[in-house]
Amino acid sequence: MSKNTISVFKFMEIFPNEQKAMDWFEQKRWAGKPTCTYCSHTGAYNTAKAGVYRCKSCKKDFTVRMGTVMHRSHIPLHKWLYAMYCMVTARKGISSLQLSKELGIRQASAWMLLHKLRESCSSKDALLGSVVEIDETYVGGKEKNKHSHKKLKAGRGGVGKQAVMGMRERNGDVVAFKIDNTTREMLHTHVYNNVFTGAVVYTDDFRSYIGLAADYTHETVCHSIGEFVRDMAHTMDRLDAMACGMFDKRVTYKSLVK
Repeated sequence: MSKNTISVFKFMEIFPNEQKAMDWFEQKRWAGKPTCTYCSHTGAYNTAKAGVYRCKSCKKDFTVRMGTVMHRSHIPLHKWLYAMYCMVTARKGISSLQLSKELGIRQASAWMLLHKLRESCSSKDALLGSVVEIDETYVGGKEKNKHSHKKLKAGRGGVGKQAVMGMRERNGDVVAFKIDNTTREMLHTHVYNNVFTGAVVYTDDFRSYIGLAADYTHETVCHSIGEFVRDMAHTMDRLDAMACGMFDKRVTYKSLVK
């Protein structure tokens, strides 16, 4: 969540329509000089269509959307911008269901929009380092609330839910993804794939984390006795709330993005 932000009222005041959002995107991307997406030439002139420019060199038409996640999308630019605003200001993230209500669009469109934005923000090659908080949770509806034909009738707890693992570097990046199970092998593999060897890692006292001390400075807090903070050691603040905020608590295995 961004600490330097503006109110929703102020945002709507600055970007009341698509034209204002388009002007802002063009200024940020081109600094007042429309640049052709095809040949990088800076000479262009307006066409009869708003926001469409024609390159003086290659004679091709281009817009500020081209070459971005907004390309070929029919969602207005001020709605894209508002979705970005929601993503960086929402404390626990925002689900496609909630965003669809905020923007007045279909949930499928909101899901696509959020998926593209999250993919564009990801840095898949970068490993987390320094101090990293790690936690896992289950996301999904309760068995007792499901229709009878959808109940698995296989017990309680994580039955019928999707396991999600999250890692947060102190004052840095956050990564969250679905996992097949919460076994020691599974959790250790994801820690090794996402965290620099030798970093300080904080987890709870879940048994599957045992053994991380061989490659990391591993400290735990004992949730089972009501301990959530000890000195500098604590895990991710409410990963379950963040996951539900991002994916909606009724999410299914099929629709949960990586």
